[in-house]
Amino acid sequence: METVFWIFLPGFAAVAAGVLAWFVMQSRMEVALAGLREELAESRGALHAEKAALEGSLETALHAAEESARRQAFDKFLTELRVEQRHYTRENRMLTPARKSLVLQERMFFRNIPLSDWIEHEIPLDDAADVNRLVRDMTIFDHAVVSIADLPRSKKALA
Repeated sequence: METVFWIFLPGFAAVAAGVLAWFVMQSRMEVALAGLREELAESRGALHAEKAALEGSLETALHAAEESARRQAFDKFLTELRVEQRHYTRENRMLTPARKSLVLQERMFFRNIPLSDWIEHEIPLDDAADVNRLVRDMTIFDHAVVSIADLPRSKKALA
């Protein structure tokens, strides 16, 4: 029996050493796999964060582009608005002495389409009144508001 023991003892030791080596190698492989999983998780997290940042900046860029396009379209629309103006003098000869008045008529156009009917102002005139100055100063539509192109540079910067 002792001979059988000495024959199987080295075989048993070899199997035990092999099993022990297998467990050690298995644990080393699990540690290496855990390290790789950690690197993969970090890479995925960084990729996800970069993708979220890119989507956020893309949304911001799209919003800015839409705002710019709207503003340009609105500015173009405002530059195509214009005011047509005409004036004449009227004398009222009723029972009282003759009264002179300046009749100022204006209407607003978009390209060649009238947006409003003639709007009329009647301004009483005295003998020393300057008709051209009154026509220039008395307007229903503010020309600086109607045409963006005519705005002074300081107002354009603020708008």
